[in-house]
Amino acid sequence: MALVEINHQDSLPLIEQIVRGVMHQVDNRALRSGSRVPSIRAFATDHGVSRFTVVQAYDRLVAAGYLNSRKGSGFYVSKPLAEVVSDAEPACDLDRAVDVLWLLRRAMQDDQHRYQPGCGWLPAGWLDAGGLQRGLRQLSRGAAAPLVNYGRAAGYMPLRQDLQRRLGDVGIHADTRQIITTHGISHALDLICRYLVRRDDVVLVDDPSYFNLFGMLRLLGARVIGVPRRPDGPDMEVMAQLMAVHRPRLFVTSSILHNPTGSSISPAVAYRLLQLADQHDMLIIDDDIYGDFHPNPPARLAALDQLNRVIYVSSFSKTISASLRVGYIACHPDLAQELLDLKLLTHLASSEIGERVIHQVLVEGYHRKQMNRVQARLERAREHALGELERSGLRPFIEPEQGFFVWAELPPGAMNAAELAHLALQQDIVLAPGNIFRPVPVASPWLRFNVAYCDEPAIFAFIRRQLGRE
Repeated sequence: MALVEINHQDSLPLIEQIVRGVMHQVDNRALRSGSRVPSIRAFATDHGVSRFTVVQAYDRLVAAGYLNSRKGSGFYVSKPLAEVVSDAEPACDLDRAVDVLWLLRRAMQDDQHRYQPGCGWLPAGWLDAGGLQRGLRQLSRGAAAPLVNYGRAAGYMPLRQDLQRRLGDVGIHADTRQIITTHGISHALDLICRYLVRRDDVVLVDDPSYFNLFGMLRLLGARVIGVPRRPDGPDMEVMAQLMAVHRPRLFVTSSILHNPTGSSISPAVAYRLLQLADQHDMLIIDDDIYGDFHPNPPARLAALDQLNRVIYVSSFSKTISASLRVGYIACHPDLAQELLDLKLLTHLASSEIGERVIHQVLVEGYHRKQMNRVQARLERAREHALGELERSGLRPFIEPEQGFFVWAELPPGAMNAAELAHLALQQDIVLAPGNIFRPVPVASPWLRFNVAYCDEPAIFAFIRRQLGRE
């Protein structure tokens, strides 16, 4: 007897039809909590699909919390979400993300008249648009097939070879089979976390850290716990305590030019972190999206570990083009194959057009010189921004020597950063308040500044007025 209706002529993939059908049955109580669903073999026979299709669908239903697997017994309907997720730690509570969405909506608006010292990217005029135009012209003069066909699931091979060389330059030795291209770094993080994280798994993150990460992890049902970030990296004493108590599955961090603090992990902290990861069987994601802005960085975690426990992710969104959405993953060969299969199931392939353009920009040889110019320009902008912050009474977490973020604290007794950010918007100034960078949102005296956007006098004139400094 069929459990769900399957339409073999439907454009919706069979796996998705099964997943949606079972979810609908559970949500409408047609399948009761604790009831056994057909075995993989029986379901495949009753519905005329392959066992592989059923395996993939059941795995997705388990990951989504609709089914649970009992070894030697089969698959059973899970308890309703309201019974398995505590009120204190909801899997996805959009009310808690209001401030994050507030910042994203305003930062992503196409309004060139708004001041954006809180955004996370460089001004368009700082990037090499001419190099992109040359790459696009070169692509348009070539064969037509790459413009209309699917690319390879693992990514455009010449670009992966470029990435292999780039990784080698920073001490990370990887075969091209260990490198998978993605639709930017958010897609890379989503693939990894979707594969590794299950409901109620503990995932450690830097506190503060990149705010989009928190919502993505909670959508997967993870328990997100912050590790305080110090000037030399995560607090190792707190890290050791959390690992001993919670046995986390994963830690997400940045070796170089951490967002939002601008700090980098010291060699001593890096070695201790890798020791603890090995001791507690924990994997680490090393998010290196800002690493190219550091001309002489310390060793990355992935270089010290050689992709054993560390999964390296990066992107060209900050250095070449956010619009092309080209990122990549480098990891252990076994994990790379699993992630490639997941990419096939969920996205088929990434955009070969974008990957070919990035490859063309890299092989032209201008990109390195362009980055040198950007680094010099950032140095001047940092000096100006730090001076303005000091005159305004804000204290930097560190005085970064590289990159474009300054994490700065409001003076004692001032309003909290979220209040200041809401007032700033009335003056067309988008600030990034510290509460949105915390895994547990609380009032914060901290703000993240992008030095590339701190050259407008109106920004700090407003801040000084609000803080009574004028």
